[in-house]
Amino acid sequence: MNLLPRRSLLAVAAVVDIAYHARPTPIAAKTLAARHGLPPRHLETLLQVLVRAGILKGVRGPRGGYELARERRRITIADIVRAALGEPEDPSEVALREPEPGSEASPLVGSVVMPMIRSASEAFLERLDEITVEELCAEAERRHVFGEERPLYDFTI
Repeated sequence: MNLLPRRSLLAVAAVVDIAYHARPTPIAAKTLAARHGLPPRHLETLLQVLVRAGILKGVRGPRGGYELARERRRITIADIVRAALGEPEDPSEVALREPEPGSEASPLVGSVVMPMIRSASEAFLERLDEITVEELCAEAERRHVFGEERPLYDFTI
């Protein structure tokens, strides 16, 4: 059973793909969409959400595309999921957007079900906060997910 919506899974896949392939040049949305079998328009809106969240950086121009906005070891899966779902990172902001307990049609839903589900969701996101893009890139490389050996760049002078 998958607990994440497809949009979140695509966001995680896009960020990991960009982290894996974006050296030395940014990854174009068309390239990314082709690799994942998606229409570029659909992916572009998701990539813009990730840019606004400070996870990706858009690079304009003929060799433009997307690259990480910060180090991949500093981006967690929960960061990406929160951005994709449009949820703020501060839990107090979430409380402001959610309905008051008991305001739903059913007191059972408002007083019992929703608080339990909210608690489980928070625990799930806490676990996702422990997984970084760096770890997923290492696992993708170990499993040869992209089918090719990644070129090694030597930045020493």
